[in-house]
Amino acid sequence: MRMLRVEVLLAAVLVATASWAAPKNPTAPTHEPERPWARGVSQEDQQAALKLFAEGNALLKDSVFVQAAAKYREALKHWDHPAIHYNLVLALLNLDQPVEVHQHLEAAMKYGPAPLDADKFEQARAYKILIEKQLARIVVTCEVEGANVVMDGRPLFVAPGRYEGLVRAGPHTIVATREGYLTNETSPNLVSGKTTTIDLQLYTSESLTQYRRRWAVWMPWTVVAAGAAVAAGGAVLHQQARESFATYDQSINTCGGCYPGDDVRAALQRGNSQQTLALVGYAVGGAAIAAGATLVYFNRLEPYQVRPEDLQVNPEVTVVPMVGPHEGGVFATVRF
Repeated sequence: MRMLRVEVLLAAVLVATASWAAPKNPTAPTHEPERPWARGVSQEDQQAALKLFAEGNALLKDSVFVQAAAKYREALKHWDHPAIHYNLVLALLNLDQPVEVHQHLEAAMKYGPAPLDADKFEQARAYKILIEKQLARIVVTCEVEGANVVMDGRPLFVAPGRYEGLVRAGPHTIVATREGYLTNETSPNLVSGKTTTIDLQLYTSESLTQYRRRWAVWMPWTVVAAGAAVAAGGAVLHQQARESFATYDQSINTCGGCYPGDDVRAALQRGNSQQTLALVGYAVGGAAIAAGATLVYFNRLEPYQVRPEDLQVNPEVTVVPMVGPHEGGVFATVRF
């Protein structure tokens, strides 16, 4: 996102009128207690900072913003003065660096209007409001020891750790890596003025591997059991057929060649029917057992990999206060 036009115009007005901030009493460095921004700064460092500060102001007046910013940064190494931070802000506003602008605005306003003046302090406050509309706050945590956490190619920390800071609003890429773990990469779209919290989890291939079956365990075995029951029924009929044939043979042997009676012929017919049904039972039962065994094979546990987000069950909770003339409370929304 580019800088707002109003910011550039405000900076241009300040440059055109040479309205730079200047440290208090530049010709008489002191260590007075009421000037905490000067406490502990030697006279030599103050003089060196003032010299670089003046050189930066000249470059800023000529709109040479990169070199002016370099002079101010060098001056800050000698003297961490709010006015130097303020003028560095004026240079950075034209270089589209909102995060660094915000950092130096906070440093410029650290001691209130005293080291600047009331007008410039209010101007810094206005800049800060405008800049914060372009920035989002992000909180990144990771508890996997030894993991490297990087945002937009910039290292944040080695876990376990936590990072919190302001970044330009919009899409960013955050990556956590560690040997032996699958890389976790997320690309949140950060909203200006909002705080986004991201807890990075890392998983091994084993932890993301789960197992499933095509059907419930009982289904294939039910087919096998049904086939076995039909085959067992066929075996019973086969035994009954043998008994019927034995009865027929015994009757014929006893008769000695006479014409068999109705009951003898019925035993033979019954044996034939039972034998046929037994063979059918064997065939159907065997086929069912074979089919069931095939289903058991295809229903074995199969590994598959889930996504890391499928294992994360941290709900997002939004709480909104509700106040009325006769009641009060909160409205909560939970998203899984």
